[in-house]
Order: sequence, then structure tokens, then C-alpha cells
Amino acid sequence: MEYLNFAPFYDLLTRNVEYEKRALRIRALAKRFLQTDTDGTLLLDLACGSGSFSEALARLGYDVIGVDSSPAMLGAAMDKKLQSGLPIQYLCQDMRELDMFGTIDITTCMLDSLNHLPSLADVQRVFDRVSLFAQPGGLFLFDMNTLYKHREILADKVFLYDLEEVFCTWDNRLLEDGETVEMQLTFFSQDPETGLYDRTDECITERAYPQEEIESALARAGLVLLGTFDADAGLDTPEVLSPVTETTERILFAAGKPTDHNTQQQK
Repeated sequence: MEYLNFAPFYDLLTRNVEYEKRALRIRALAKRFLQTDTDGTLLLDLACGSGSFSEALARLGYDVIGVDSSPAMLGAAMDKKLQSGLPIQYLCQDMRELDMFGTIDITTCMLDSLNHLPSLADVQRVFDRVSLFAQPGGLFLFDMNTLYKHREILADKVFLYDLEEVFCTWDNRLLEDGETVEMQLTFFSQDPETGLYDRTDECITERAYPQEEIESALARAGLVLLGTFDADAGLDTPEVLSPVTETTERILFAAGKPTDHNTQQQK
């Protein structure tokens, strides 16, 4: 998706995301499952958006490549890079058509970015591409909104954001499949020269899936599920991982690419 109208306001509306703490959680998972230091570890940040998470990971010592399909969001990411001076490489690619020039140690895809894909077949294509470019023994860490969140938290709700820079209405509608939420975002921002307010709109859809469908898709891609956790719980202590419950709103999945030795053992 292009997010042409959303991109200018994305960072304003995601100030509460706590990127630094989420990056520390990624590092904790990497240490648990890879037992490697961060320095020199090549990390691919899929759907990197405006680059805030990529920047947080780079500050921890990862060698970061950020990939996103939206030129507008990547423009914001490049602005951050110019300010920070961090050596992040950004690529404009659809993650369903991911094409790297080598293997990757860790791949991340955070903040329910995979939910924005229209179907499970599209999610499967991403898993297949991640698996293709994953280093044997490498790690794939991603989170996804749950059916509980779509049906109980987002469905048919309206949220308002009244900020100095923008007023935003976020109107959600749960579609008949019971899995997909259509989000209508309307932005009102004041023109500093005329004092008049401009209106722009963005329509976004997110689809959630039963957890077992995502786990099956990982297996079809040749990835091994290492664990599932509540992505938003306990961020003040990022190294402490909470289990998934019936009211978990976003699941953090940890999956790995088997080494040749492990593959032979499984056979």
C-alpha cells in the first residue's frame, strides 16, 4: 500500500508504540534462540514504514536493511537516517516479492504489518520468501493482530486523535467474514499559511487469522515454530516474555530456519 495520505501523520499517531522497548525484546529473543551478539548481525526489517523500528534496532548494533513498498513511508525513513547518521539500507520492495542479495540472520516484521496483506496466500508468499533468504539457523520474528482484537477491540469502533498537528478520526468496520476490519482514517490538518484545514482520507484493511493457520503456513515454508508470546505485555521488562492468552491482542511469533543438521534429524 502507498499510504500517501497516512505517511505525513504516521509518526504523530504512533508515539505510544515504544519502539526502543520492542527492539530490546527482539534482542532478548535473538539471544535466547541464536545465542549471538548483536554487533555484525544482519537484520532485515520487513514493512519498516517510517523507519522508527529500524533505527531502534540499528542503535542496538544490528546491521539493518529496511524494506517497505511505500515510497512515502521510505521517504520519512530516509529523513530519519539523515538526522541520525545510522548506516541503515532502505529498499522499496513488496515483501511478497522479497529479493535479497544474500542470506539474512534475523528477519523482523512488526506492528501487525502482515495483517495488512489481503489473504493467507499472500502471507504464505512472504513466509516462503523469508525462508528462502534466511541463513540456516536464522530467526524470523513477527507479530500479528489476533481475531480477538479484530472482533472485540476494533470492530465497529470509532477512535479520535486530537493532536496539535492533526485531528484524526479512525472508523472501524468488521466485515462479514469476521476476520477483516476495514479502517477509514480521516485527517484534518491546518495549513500554516492560510489557517484553513485540509482533509485527507486513507482506507486500510487488516485481516486476522486463527493462530493454527499461521503456524501451518510457517511449516509449509520450511520454518520451525520456536515460540509464541504476547507482543504487547510487559514491555517495561522486554526480556520477560508473557504467554498468549484468550485476550491477547497481538501475538509475537518466533520461528527459525533449520540448519542442514536439524533438517536431516527431522527426516
